[in-house]
Amino acid sequence: EGLPLGRRLAVVAVAGSAAAAAWLYLREEKGRRQRARQRAELRALALGQGDFRLLDQEGRPRRKADFRGQWVLLYFGFTHCPDICPEELEKLSRAVELLEREPGLPPLQPLFITVDPQRDDVAAVRRYVRDFHPRLLGLTGSPEEVRAAADAYRVYASAGPEDEDGDYIVDHTVLIYLLGPDGLFLDYYGRSKTDAQIAQSVRRHMETYEPLLD
Repeated sequence: EGLPLGRRLAVVAVAGSAAAAAWLYLREEKGRRQRARQRAELRALALGQGDFRLLDQEGRPRRKADFRGQWVLLYFGFTHCPDICPEELEKLSRAVELLEREPGLPPLQPLFITVDPQRDDVAAVRRYVRDFHPRLLGLTGSPEEVRAAADAYRVYASAGPEDEDGDYIVDHTVLIYLLGPDGLFLDYYGRSKTDAQIAQSVRRHMETYEPLLD
């Protein structure tokens, strides 16, 4: 005779539990492998590992090492940018504000680096950053120093021709970069990302963070 109904159901339940446990293990193992591969790729890419030496909006020297131990949202732009830069910096600022409302998360430093040092001196950057998050730090420097900072993050920037008023537009990479406490690039956000999506991604990185540098 076959097993009683109760025994058969118990066997089915045990088998189902074992299958579910195996599926969960495989899924977690796949996630671990993906995270390990991503860490290896980021370490190999070494985006943003180069140092920079710039001045903030108060004229104080700043190096990349000054931000070690901090989470940073970084945007490259210029103060004469008519639309895109203000929109992206407002979005960055809103993302920081969303994260500031959540208790227990580490602080996040918003950072702006100009790609137009010819016009964006310390005073111009100081006036500009006042329109955004109160903790937004603006950095500028000599053309060589600014170029070195942009190159460290693979940022493209090229000034266009001047008009009759001497004005010009700078074509540049439009991305918001996330840097972890070790100072290395962790993620980036294009124009299609909303402030809420950026905040959600940053929160996830904070909660799962493992240093890329040994």
